[in-house]
Amino acid sequence: MLQNISIFFEKYLNPTLESDTGDATTDRIHMACAALMIELSKADYTIDDTETKKISSILQSKFDLPEDTLEELFELAQQEADDSTSLYQFTSLINEAYEYPAKITLIQNMWEVAFADGDLDRYEEHLIRKVAELLYVSHSDFIKTKLTVKNL
Repeated sequence: MLQNISIFFEKYLNPTLESDTGDATTDRIHMACAALMIELSKADYTIDDTETKKISSILQSKFDLPEDTLEELFELAQQEADDSTSLYQFTSLINEAYEYPAKITLIQNMWEVAFADGDLDRYEEHLIRKVAELLYVSHSDFIKTKLTVKNL
């Protein structure tokens, strides 16, 4: 992963912190979800303002992330556009912490980001499919969430 983003995620997502509390674990999981949505917004090689606003809206409503943390995450994610990424560090945290219904909600949130600009790019769909597979979300739930969001 890109060096600046890697440093940021080490700071917020390092699972071996000795002072790990329930709140710190929750924060790391929220940051993992945010990272996946930001990677999704970059999947079509353009960072669209409507997608960025949708991500902020989802993160604010679902996770109540502090504004300064959101700003730092967006800033780092937008610094470089590189298509090589490892999703494992994020999906492994989510797999450990989320029950199946929460994983489906995350996939649905990702579809909301993908459809936010009115154009579903094939790279966006591919990334959501990849994340769904890494989270062990069934193909039928993957399709159901897509159709639910598409028909909104």
